[in-house]
Order: sequence, then C-alpha cells, then structure tokens
Amino acid sequence: MANEEDDPIIQEIDVFLARSLLEKLYLFQYPIRPASMTYDDVTHLSAKIKPKQQKVELEMAIDTLNPNYCRSKGEQIALNVDGTCTDETSTYSSKLMDKQTFCSSQAASNVSRYAAAVYKKGELHLTPLHGILQLRPSFTYLDKADAKHREREAANEGGDSSQDEAEDDVKQITVRFSRPETEQARQRRVQSYEFLQKRQAEEHWVHLHYYGLKDSRSEHERQYLFSQGHGFAENTELIKSPSEYLMMLMPPSTEEENDKPMAPSNVLSMAQLRTLPLADQIKILMKNVKVMPFANLMSLLGSGTDSTAVLRCIQQVAMLVQGNWVVKSDVLYPKDTSSPHSGVPAEVLCRGRDFVMWKFTQDRWVVRKEVAVVTKLCPEDVKDFLEHMSVARINKGWEFMLPYDEDFVKKHPDIVQRQHMLWMGIQAKLEKVYNLLKEHLTPKKQEAQSARPLLVSGEQRVTMAKAKVKQNYGQLEKEFQKQKAEMKSNDTSAKMDVSNICIKEEPVSDEEPMDTSAYKGMNNGIVNGLHAEEDSTDSLNGHLPGGCVDRVAQELKAFVSSTFKKQFVLTLSELKRLFNLHLASLPPGHTLFSGISDKMLQDMVLDTGCKQILVPFPPQTAASPDELKVYALWEAGDTYDQHRQVLLEIFSKNYRVRRNVIQNQLSQECGEDLNKQEVDRVLK
Repeated sequence: MANEEDDPIIQEIDVFLARSLLEKLYLFQYPIRPASMTYDDVTHLSAKIKPKQQKVELEMAIDTLNPNYCRSKGEQIALNVDGTCTDETSTYSSKLMDKQTFCSSQAASNVSRYAAAVYKKGELHLTPLHGILQLRPSFTYLDKADAKHREREAANEGGDSSQDEAEDDVKQITVRFSRPETEQARQRRVQSYEFLQKRQAEEHWVHLHYYGLKDSRSEHERQYLFSQGHGFAENTELIKSPSEYLMMLMPPSTEEENDKPMAPSNVLSMAQLRTLPLADQIKILMKNVKVMPFANLMSLLGSGTDSTAVLRCIQQVAMLVQGNWVVKSDVLYPKDTSSPHSGVPAEVLCRGRDFVMWKFTQDRWVVRKEVAVVTKLCPEDVKDFLEHMSVARINKGWEFMLPYDEDFVKKHPDIVQRQHMLWMGIQAKLEKVYNLLKEHLTPKKQEAQSARPLLVSGEQRVTMAKAKVKQNYGQLEKEFQKQKAEMKSNDTSAKMDVSNICIKEEPVSDEEPMDTSAYKGMNNGIVNGLHAEEDSTDSLNGHLPGGCVDRVAQELKAFVSSTFKKQFVLTLSELKRLFNLHLASLPPGHTLFSGISDKMLQDMVLDTGCKQILVPFPPQTAASPDELKVYALWEAGDTYDQHRQVLLEIFSKNYRVRRNVIQNQLSQECGEDLNKQEVDRVLK
C-alpha cells in the first residue's frame, strides 16, 4: 500500500499498432566493435538474402585509414587469400583486407512476441517483428586461402608429366549398380545434416540495395513505422477483452511445440506441463518421479482436477505397490530400446523390473543378490531397478522408499482389487519365465507382517486401544512413580527441563482412547509428526524411553536454531510447516518421529534466544491463531542486531508502518544515518 502511494501514475500514453511493415520488418543485431570504429564509420558495399531461410549476408568496407587498423596484417591476409596475381575473382582487389562479410543466424525461432516501438508526440507506435537476425563475421575467405594452398601443393607434386604418359596409364574400372532405395533409407537421407546443408545451398541469393541512415528512401520507409490511421477501424486489435488481449500478446506457438520434445526426461516446466492433456501430464510425472503417493500426484496436477479421471489415467502408466503408484516398466523401457549398461533388450529389462516390483508387493525388503540370481541380469541393471523404488539399508537389504498408503487403500478398494488381479497375472507369467520356487513366492511371516499393516476398522482399533490401556495403565503408573522418586533424590544441581517430561498422567477415558495399532508407522494423534492439540506436551502413546528425551530436545533445538538463523522472523504456522518438511526428509525411525507438540516447539523457540513479537493485528483479520503468533530471533550476533531489535519493537506497536517512519526511527535509536541499501537489508 505504501509503495503504491509513493509511486503515482504521472502520464498515460496511447498505444497504436502499425501494420504497414507487417511481415517485412527485421531486427539486425551487429557485433560489438571498438568505440573508435563504430558502424557509422563503415560503408555497406552489398547485401543479399535467402528469404526462405531468413539468412542475410552483408559486405561492409573497413576503414583502413583508422589508427586501430593493422595494415601489415591486412596485407598478409589479402596475400594468403588471393595470392600474388589479381583478377576479377580476387576477394581483395586492393591487395589489402578492406572489407568484411557478416553472415546472419536466427536469434529466436518465435518472434511473434517482439515488436519495434517508436515514441512520438505522446504516442507509442508498435510494429511486429518478422525476424531477429544476429550478424557475425564470416571467415569463408580463410577457406578460400586453404583451397588455394592445397591447389599449389598438388601442382608442385604433379611434376612435368606429359599428356602421353597420362594416356598410357590404364586403370581397371569396376561398375556397380545401386540398389533401390527403401523408404526408411530415404527418410534417413532426407533428415541427414548433409542433405539439409545441400538444400540450403541450393536456394538462390536475392541481392538487395542498401540505403544509409540519412538517405531520403530510408526516411520515407521510416514513416511506415507509424500507424497510418488513428481511428478505431485501424486498431481493432487493441479493442479486445483482457483475455483476448493476453492471447494476442502471448499466442500459443505451434512451432515451439513441434520443435521441443513432448515428454522431457530430465527437465520439467510445470507451466508447460499443465498445457498438455491429463494422460500426458501423468505419464511425464510418473516417468520422472517413478514412485508417488496418489495424494502427491493430485497436488502436482493442480486444483480442480477430477480424481476419477486421474485414477483412470494412472492405471495405464503405473502399478499399485503398497498403496503407492510405481511407473510401469514398459514406460521406462520402450520397445526397441536396450540397456545402457549391458545392451539387454527392453523386453528382458521389463521382466526383471516387474519381478522387483512384484517382490515389493509381497514384502517391504528385497535382497539384491536374490534378484540378480533369479533375473540373471548384470548388477548395474538390477541396481537401477532397486534405486527406482527403494532405499539401501546397511546389512538389511533394500527397503521400499515410501510407507504403506493406508488411506488410499481404504478409500479405493475397487482399485486395489483390480490391481491385485493384475499382479496375480504378472506373477503367473514370472513363474513360467523364471521357474520360481516356493520360497520365492511365499515371504516369511515376520517379514510379511512388517511389509503391510493389518487393515482393521475404526471400532476394532478403539476396542484394541481400550484393552491395551487397561492392561498397561497399572505398569505405567508404577514406572511414573518410580521416575518421580528418582528425580527427587537427584542432586539439586542436575536440573531437568519440565517441558521434556513426556509421561501423561490421566485416568482412562472412554471418550479419548489411546490408539495402539499393530503398525508402527501409524502416528496416533499426530499430523506429520506434530500434535494437533496446542497444549499437549505428550509424545506418541504418552511415553518415551529413557535417554530419548534428551536426544529429541537436542534434535529439536538444532532444527529451531538453524531455521531462525535463515529466516529471522516466523509465524507459528510457518514454523510448523517447515518442521513437517524437515520430518519428511528424515529417515524412518528418527527420534523426532516420537511426537512433538506445539507447546514443546514454542518453548524450544524461546529457549534458543528468540522472542515472541506481539504484533497488534486488526481484530477483523481472517488469519488463524497460529498465523498471529510471531517469533523473531532477538540476537543473531551480527552488526544488525540493534537495528533488528528496534524494527521489531516498531512492529510490536503497529502491524503496518511506512518506510520513512522506519528509517527515521532507526536513525534516532541507533544514532547513525542509514542509507537505502542498509534499510533494505534490515527489512529483508
């Protein structure tokens, strides 16, 4: 708001579209030359163009009298190119390099967004450009010098052999007839570089006449840059709705779509991706990511995308493994391709990767050696398969990289059943191809239980939780009393932070039963590792083992310190979001997954030297309570600590402050005048 008030509109300019030079106007970009030898000093001797290729050649005279011109080198170049004799075919008739040729190349394939503008008497006239050409020096005269040098050497080697001696030499000639050219061979020949160069060379040059800057013809043509009529009939293109006007400014380019690959394998632009059909979007995403939960896929496709259509498309390019979608093998290894490591055809690679995917449907762990023995593929190919969908664990094997997506399995049982039937068919094919034994088909019980959690209903989970709480309540009470007695007997110097006590002392309640599912990966009452209740200081299941409390506090303190050293000021909502992202990057089983409440997070922020800034937001604000809690790093140990503290005190009195007020207050409190750059640095 303050920036808009300080930057008023001072003038409105009418814009006109000139059409007289439409599809005729080109922009030439000349190379940079020394200030002592600008293009005003040179004369255009000749110009020619190939219209189809939009290729231009300009021949310009060089000022040989300029003090920057080296006359000896000019004479040497002319001697190398033309030799000692001069005739009509000589490049430099004056025996001095007195001219230079510039050849053009296209600077951009699509110039429909560019225009030349002329400003005159409060009016801006735009003429669309038909091409942008960059002119670079042409060194074809060096090729001519090399050709003459080779001719002279060949003449010297030939000697004085007479014509009679040449006629006496009889050589045997073998006559061959070429085979009829196939369609594939013809297409390869047409697309070859040599053929394209030949076609470009066949186009004839069209000679042009050059007019100088101050020539009367140039002045006449320059008038066409102005719109000939200012009426509405001449400028109907500018009388459009906003959406139509934007479409005219940025039209969809069919040339770029044809030139660029439809499915880039290494670089993705989300803006370009969302212009493709839904099926192509999903295929490109899965081909690049390879393993993805359905929720993440929906977030990448953007709001408003129909989940039913996404489910229909995802089944064409991916298979369901442990509730997550893994890209199909034939998408990664299309037909008629081969392995970059061993040269094995795509069909064999697809079978081997399908075996790895099928193993992960049976178990969370896969042993690389077992896969290599069954598939008989090279270690590099097997490693590629495993890296697509799993993570290596030391002395354990390869673990599937994503946790079991129970939410998707519960919401879409029909999809799960259909995918199960597909895997049954793939299993039958693998049994025939690899002659799988019984131990390959049946996973161990313990491993099978760790592979997928038990799917139970909500009522069963509540009943199990109540029974578990009743069984363990007495034992937990005794352990709590024992720990309490040990704490009292400790030395008074060994202080313990009360916020780190994670034992929840409360009676058994039928309204809030404790969830003790058999699956270890399910966080009871935790949203991405953070408790939803603000005042709760309890960890998962209300208890942490001894020694874990200190590790959790250390890890949490390290995260908070590093975050505030980068951000300086954060709301509680933003801090929780960053913490959830931090949790997502941690390996499974990390200590921070034990559960961190909002109160523990806020207490740790205050313990690390930060302060809560009570910003007086307006009462009618729509922000959430977490967004109204603002924390700031009070002392960072740099030269701007004092300025930052003054700025935070200013915002504790008003949530919106003008820039000049901030600059005056900083100058008064700190006793020094700060320039604009220093104020910007403090504000940033």
